[in-house]
Amino acid sequence: MATRSTQLVVIGGGPGGYAAAFLAADMGLEVTLVDLAPNPGGVCLYRGCIPSKALLHVAKLLTEARQAAQWGITFGEPQIDLDKLRSWKEGVVKGLTDGLGQMSKRRKVTFIQGRASFEDSTTLVIQNSDREEESLTFTSAIVATGSRPASLPGMFLESPRILNSTTALELQDIPPRLLVIGGGYIGLELGSVYAALGSRVSVVEMTNGLLPGADRDLVRYVAKPLEQKFEAIMLKTKVTELAEVTDGIQVTLEGPEGTAAPQVYDKVLVAIGRRPNASGIGLQNTSVVINERGFIDVNAQLRTAEATIYAIGDVVGEPMLAHKASHEGRYAVEAIAGHRVAFEPQAIPAVVFTDPEMAWCGLTETQARREERTVDIARFPWAASGRAMTMGRGDGLTKLLIDPQTERILGIGLVGSGAGELIAEGVLAIEMGALATDLKLSIHPHPTLSETLMEAAEVFFGQSTHVYRPLRLPSGGGA
Repeated sequence: MATRSTQLVVIGGGPGGYAAAFLAADMGLEVTLVDLAPNPGGVCLYRGCIPSKALLHVAKLLTEARQAAQWGITFGEPQIDLDKLRSWKEGVVKGLTDGLGQMSKRRKVTFIQGRASFEDSTTLVIQNSDREEESLTFTSAIVATGSRPASLPGMFLESPRILNSTTALELQDIPPRLLVIGGGYIGLELGSVYAALGSRVSVVEMTNGLLPGADRDLVRYVAKPLEQKFEAIMLKTKVTELAEVTDGIQVTLEGPEGTAAPQVYDKVLVAIGRRPNASGIGLQNTSVVINERGFIDVNAQLRTAEATIYAIGDVVGEPMLAHKASHEGRYAVEAIAGHRVAFEPQAIPAVVFTDPEMAWCGLTETQARREERTVDIARFPWAASGRAMTMGRGDGLTKLLIDPQTERILGIGLVGSGAGELIAEGVLAIEMGALATDLKLSIHPHPTLSETLMEAAEVFFGQSTHVYRPLRLPSGGGA
């Protein structure tokens, strides 16, 4: 078996892994990056964030073309060339992953395409596609192996008609009837794509609302248009049986009224979350601890119980977000380099790329209630935003959670067109410890959607130009 050595090895080439590898190389470390794909990119670029957002862009374009009839602009029924659409999506992915491959070479990162497994705390065995093995010794390692789609427990059915978040993005066809199991962000995003392309989409969700855990006042702006786009949204309902039949997948559902008659769908998309990839990589040969949920335990420096091994991204816990993994990767490298760092963010943004989009960061109202924390909430409806109305997109809301004693901004929620782009200002405000006054006094350009953040702060003080909310007086009276 061939043997080589490196200062740092990063296992997994996703947004966390390649961000860590590139920073380490920039800092002068000898770096090896190991991944199964031919180039860095990981699930996010190959089978997740990027291809899904490319298709969501197309879905939004189709939706807006239909909505234009309200303004007196009518287009003909769209002609969808599925092969060309698929090719364009794959071209976007290839362009980005090829670019990362070039960046890796320019930084002199040694890239090995293969599967890595720990032999001990300082040695990996790497197997390539030809099943040839080599040994790699290292000083430090970062595990960035990500996650995989979760499957329905006790209902495994191997069929090309059963899709997950990976196979759904292959866009093999446009099924006439599609059932989406799971009302979280993955199910709603992919369901929106297929609905825009012509599928009759139904969604089944076990809980009593879509996007479980998110604030209800934001979710309702997403749920309302989806009720029009989807054939059915079945809440408090679970799948009890799946069976392949001649013309599709027969699904038995149990809801509040009991078990319904089985329905047949052309395809079924299972989107019930993701599971960490912590097993099968030899961690049992080290002191690394995997907790009861399958995540790797790490400290604030992203170090595991094994001093030489760090872990980042989906494999260490929620939220399973690419941008969280990227920042964790950078912190892990800083820690390996001997710098005093701790990954303790105040606000990790989350975005649901439906139409309208929904985004939040920092403290949520749901979390505040669960923790019995007292907060003041200021809301600015986008129906009062000049820019939103000129776009025909008054279906939005900006929401601030504010500490009533210090007036510090604790959380921000947004729902509306482009909410994912706007949330970054909220992240900056929370991380910088901004007060509601700071946001109110920061001059925002007019007319823009960003003004809604400023005006939400004005609502808090009872001084919003476009929303009348009288100034709340102290209990003792007075001005």
